[in-house]
Amino acid sequence: MLTGTYTALITPFGKDGRVDPEGLERLVGYQKENGAGGLLVAGTTGETPALGHEEYERLLMEFIGACGCGVGTVASCGKNNFDDALRSSKLASELGYDSILLVDPYYNGPSSMEIRREYIEPIAETLPGMRFVPYVIPGRTGTQLLPQDIAILHRDHQNVDSVKEATGNMDNMKLTRKLCGSSFSIMSGDDSLTLRMMADSTIAANGVISVMSNIFPRHVSEMVRAMAGGNRERAEKLGSMLSPWFEAVTIRVEEDGPFGRTVQRFRNPQAVKTAMSLFGMPSGGCRRPLGRLSAGALERLISIARETLEESPELLEPIEEMFGVDIASRLADRELHRGLCYAAD
Repeated sequence: MLTGTYTALITPFGKDGRVDPEGLERLVGYQKENGAGGLLVAGTTGETPALGHEEYERLLMEFIGACGCGVGTVASCGKNNFDDALRSSKLASELGYDSILLVDPYYNGPSSMEIRREYIEPIAETLPGMRFVPYVIPGRTGTQLLPQDIAILHRDHQNVDSVKEATGNMDNMKLTRKLCGSSFSIMSGDDSLTLRMMADSTIAANGVISVMSNIFPRHVSEMVRAMAGGNRERAEKLGSMLSPWFEAVTIRVEEDGPFGRTVQRFRNPQAVKTAMSLFGMPSGGCRRPLGRLSAGALERLISIARETLEESPELLEPIEEMFGVDIASRLADRELHRGLCYAAD
């Protein structure tokens, strides 16, 4: 089963807009040095919908080469085209990945039974030596693999023993645990819910596949280990320090424009990649149709960073050590900030 902290790694892009292999290698090194138990490549955080087919396959190859040994590896192979998902899963298996993540088929909108029968089952049967991890995130996909069908998969296929749970629905998680039992791993897909999911004995989450551990792998990993080891006080202290960042995975702001006030919602990975660029980590911007943050959203992110620097500087020390940056000076660099947000309309 998956346990502990897995980082849903961003895909770093260079100034030419292409995948940055050197940056990827540096990020993998940072994760391994700071205690991440595993890494997920080409997920939502990795902007896989914006990668071309050849580019995606090259990323899988470059990532597994950079990882070496000593860390769990998960390839995100879920598609809304079954043949593509099967082909990607076969490639990940050939490359030596430990596990394969299969997100519910987005946009097509299959029923839960169809997700099980026409998507996960045939791929799991084709590659019986691979672990398969369904990824349930209805807010992104518009459909949902239900706990009852997860339980059937777990009963009939030993290689389906974990789920990335991002429904935000605690009752759904409780039902998954009740039907699947203790031999099944529930991994949080929402940073902000991880401790709550682990602390609730009727969910008993086993860890997290995290976005913000791109920046804070040492402390997210320690938080999860502390909670799993029964040191709830330490886990909650770390959770409190990290909470502003967990909440910033998605940033919602109201913006004034020439035709009135609007609500803008900047979703993962925009905030985490912007923060990484702000801190001097390999990242680059997001690919279209994602873009930059608004000025208001960037100011909120900078405010969180300044508060962290003042109140919890230990969170930022690994970044400065690994990447040779002075975060305080970067937070004061207005020219740098202008390049990370849109100008006013």
